[in-house]
Amino acid sequence: MEATRNKEICYEELKTLMGKSQNLLVVDVRSNEEVAKGHIPGSIHIPVDTVEAEFSLSPEEFKAKYGVTKPPPDAPELVFHCMMGRRGGIATDKARELGYVNARNFVGGYKTWAEKEGK
Repeated sequence: MEATRNKEICYEELKTLMGKSQNLLVVDVRSNEEVAKGHIPGSIHIPVDTVEAEFSLSPEEFKAKYGVTKPPPDAPELVFHCMMGRRGGIATDKARELGYVNARNFVGGYKTWAEKEGK
C-alpha cells in the first residue's frame, strides 16, 4: 500500500530535493520563538498543533494564508520538520491521516540542518 512508503527523509535527500524540485513544500512545525532563531530557506511555518486545521483549509484559503499552493493529497514532496524530529513525526502522521500519503518527516530537523549548513 502507498501509505507504507518511507515516512522519513534525511538531510542529504532534502538538500537534493531543494536543488531540483519545483513542487517541494517544507513545513516548519516549531514554535514562533524557535522559528525566529532561524529556519530552513523556503519553508512555511505551521505550528504542530495547527497542522490538521491548516491542511483542512480550502486550496484558496491555504494560498491566501501562506502564499503557496496547497499540495494535493498525493503530492510527492511534502516534508515536515521541527527541531529534532518528534513534532515533525506527529505532523507527518496527522497529514497522512488527512490523506497526504507521501508526507515525510525530516529526521534530525532544524538542529541537523543548522549543523550541516554551519548556522
